[in-house]
Amino acid sequence: MTVDPGWIDQLKSKFDKEEFRSRQVELPTQEDTHEAMFERSWTDGLPVVPPTPQRVRRMLEGTSRDADEIVVLVPPNLVECTVEKIAVNAVMAGCKPEFLPVVIAALEAICTEEFNMHGVLATTMSVGPIFVVNGPIADEIGMNSEINVLGHGNRANSTIGRAVQLVILNVGGGGPGGVDRSTFGHMGKQGFCFSENEVSSPWPSVAETRGFEPSQNVVTAFTGEGPRLVVDQKSRTPESLTLNLAAHLISTVSSRMVAGMDAMLVLSPEHSSRYEEAGWSKERFLEEITSMMMVDTDSIIAGAGGIEEGLPEAFRGVQLPKFRPNGLIIAQAGGPAGLFSAIIGGWLNGPTGSEPTSKEILF
Repeated sequence: MTVDPGWIDQLKSKFDKEEFRSRQVELPTQEDTHEAMFERSWTDGLPVVPPTPQRVRRMLEGTSRDADEIVVLVPPNLVECTVEKIAVNAVMAGCKPEFLPVVIAALEAICTEEFNMHGVLATTMSVGPIFVVNGPIADEIGMNSEINVLGHGNRANSTIGRAVQLVILNVGGGGPGGVDRSTFGHMGKQGFCFSENEVSSPWPSVAETRGFEPSQNVVTAFTGEGPRLVVDQKSRTPESLTLNLAAHLISTVSSRMVAGMDAMLVLSPEHSSRYEEAGWSKERFLEEITSMMMVDTDSIIAGAGGIEEGLPEAFRGVQLPKFRPNGLIIAQAGGPAGLFSAIIGGWLNGPTGSEPTSKEILF
C-alpha cells in the first residue's frame, strides 16, 4: 500500500507531528467544500483546490525554506506572510510543488517599495503584475514560451501568477472593490506569467538585460495592461518592421502621453528573425526604435487637434521620447509561425509609480 497514490501523504499527515501555524477550518461533511470557499471569498472567482494538510505538506516539499519563515509583508494590509501561507495559496491556485520557488520569488519582487503593489492595486488603471521567468527552471517546470504563450493551456504559466494574486487577496486583503479600484481590470489579473524563449532568441534575455547571468533563475515583475497585437506580415527588413512597431508603441496607453508609462514588447520568433538575419543587436534595435519614437510636443499639447487631453502648454516646442530611458522592455516568446508581436502597456513608472523588479529564484 505504500506505493499507492496519496498513501505516503496520509502517513505523513498522521505521524508527522509538525503543526501548521495557519488556521485550519473544519467543514461539515455534508457541506460542499468548493461552494464553502466561494462563500468565504477565498477565491478569485474561479474554483480553487481545497488546501488540505496533505496537499500543503506536499507543496512545502518544493522548497528548502522553513515553513514558518516570514518572506514578505503583503500589501495592502502589510500582513506578515510565511512560506506556509504561500504554500496554502499555491495549492489553491493549482500549482505543483516545483512551482513554489517561483511563486515565492514573484512575491518577493512585488512586495517591495520599488514595485509598489499597493499602488498597483489602488490605481483605477487596468493594470496588474505580469511575470517573466528566465533561466533553466522554466524548462524544468514545463513553462510555455511558445504557442499561445500569453494565453491559457499551460499549468505552470496559468497557476504561478494566480497563486501570487491569491496571496494578495487572501493574506494581504487586496480584493476588487476594496483597495483594488481598477475601472476595468483585465483577465491577466487572474495571473499573468510566461517564460521567455531563450533558445530561439537572438538577443540577451530580460534577466540578462537586468544584470543576471544566463545560468540564474530569475523572475521579473512588470506592471502592465492586457496584451495588444501588432500585425506586420510584409516587412522583410528590420528598418521597415521597426518603423511599424514604433508607430504602434507610440499609441501605448495614450498617444498623448510621453515619458511616463513604460511598455513591454514581446517579439515573436518570426519578427525576431528579421533582426537576426540583419545582424542587429538588442542595443541597436533599442537605439533605432527610440529615435523613431521621438514625439513633437506641439502635436500633443492639450487642445491640439481639438483634443483636450494632452501635455501642459509649457512643453510646447520640444521633442520628447515616448518612453523614459530603459522604459521599453524587450522579450521574445510565441509560436514559431505568425508575423505578429505583442505590446503590453505599463503604468505610471518611476519613483511615484511602479518600477519593474527582478528577483533570483532560490530553492
